[in-house]
Amino acid sequence: MRSYYLALYSAAHHASKNTLSSIFKRIMNAQKPYLLTFDTIGAPDLGYIAVAENSALPFQIKRTYWIYCTPETVARGHHAHHELQQVVIAVHGSIEFVLENVAGEKTIFHLEKPNVGLFIPEMHWRTINFSHDAVLLCLASTEYNEADYIRDFEVFQALANQ
Repeated sequence: MRSYYLALYSAAHHASKNTLSSIFKRIMNAQKPYLLTFDTIGAPDLGYIAVAENSALPFQIKRTYWIYCTPETVARGHHAHHELQQVVIAVHGSIEFVLENVAGEKTIFHLEKPNVGLFIPEMHWRTINFSHDAVLLCLASTEYNEADYIRDFEVFQALANQ
């Protein structure tokens, strides 16, 4: 239970526009990451189209970006977000996500199909490993906000230890 209080404090400090009760409710109802399979149309002789519409996503898309040409020897990520939620898709190659919530529970996901996305809720530390040819597409719930990032793993862990 201490982890919830620390996360509550951190979230309250981070987002002054929210009331303590709404922040506490958000932490208590924390979501878990999960895979989404997008509808596809096409055929082997023509190719395929995968469709991700806002109505099928857990949030409205506010920002889109992609990561490419990441060397296999480089692990990316190494951060969490206070509020941002994401759906990430390996549109090419393979990508491994190691996610950890504030309670210390780790989950590993392997993305290698362009019609499968991974929903990453807020307050999940991520470490990402790419194949040499991987392209990651990210659909984000908010526009970029540096203050939303938790870039120090010890600070992230402290959210669970208080």
